[in-house]
Amino acid sequence: MIFGPPAPPARTPVVQKGSVMFGPILVLVLVIFVLYVRFLRPWQLRWGATDAELARSMAGDELVKAPTFNATRAVTIAAQPEHIFPWIVQMGITRAGWYSIDLLDNLNRPSAEVILPALQHVQPGDVVPMSPDGKNGLYVKDFVANQWMLWASQDGDTTWVWGLYPIDSTHTRLITRVRMMYRWFSPTILFALLVEFTDIIMMRKCMLGIQRRAERLASEAALP
Repeated sequence: MIFGPPAPPARTPVVQKGSVMFGPILVLVLVIFVLYVRFLRPWQLRWGATDAELARSMAGDELVKAPTFNATRAVTIAAQPEHIFPWIVQMGITRAGWYSIDLLDNLNRPSAEVILPALQHVQPGDVVPMSPDGKNGLYVKDFVANQWMLWASQDGDTTWVWGLYPIDSTHTRLITRVRMMYRWFSPTILFALLVEFTDIIMMRKCMLGIQRRAERLASEAALP
């Protein structure tokens, strides 16, 4: 029998703790992404809107021809357009607010509960303020009183339109459409992603806020 040197002890593979955790985290992220794209995103991009309303042409559709984000939302309001449009005209931070979550989008100032005559005179080119100083945001592109109002960004990447469509003498469909082109390698992508994942929360509350205010205004106007 030939004896050689003793075999070295077997080395136990060293597994990095981080690599063990990375796998499950990656799987979880992928699952969340698939669920968002498959279920949540289609729902939030058309909250409240019918198929016909999705297909409807609205002012400004031609400005952003191939949007990455194309959201059409709608709600029925028991009021005529003239009781709804003034609430849209006066929107904006440092103005009447957004009728949404004031802590997040209006510097914690309460959104207006009344029509403010001083804020009812807007013209194409006026800013719709979205910054704390009231100087930056979208711009009024055009409008037809009591029918529609179109806002747009100066770079042409974003449009936001509000449309009023009477159903009968006492009910109106309020439809809003946001079309945005993402610039993946621009700093603006941070804002775009914020819109992607949180816009439905604010927009839904905003539209319901307009609904409540307009219906109250219509009821008050109907009183003898």
